[in-house]
Amino acid sequence: MSAIVIKADRKSNKILSELAKRLGGDVMAIDDEQLEDLMLGKMMEESRTGELVDKDKILKSLKS
Repeated sequence: MSAIVIKADRKSNKILSELAKRLGGDVMAIDDEQLEDLMLGKMMEESRTGELVDKDKILKSLKS
């Protein structure tokens, strides 16, 4: 399964949504806040290093 996200104006979204449905796709509308959450998750996944950091180092960094 794959997905695409297209951000467009309301009229274009309606046309694209109808086209996707005719082509057999599932359409799900999301608001700007949900889009931001998706993008933040994508950025976090891309920046993941797998490196573990000591809790004390994090707390020290936050305090300064």
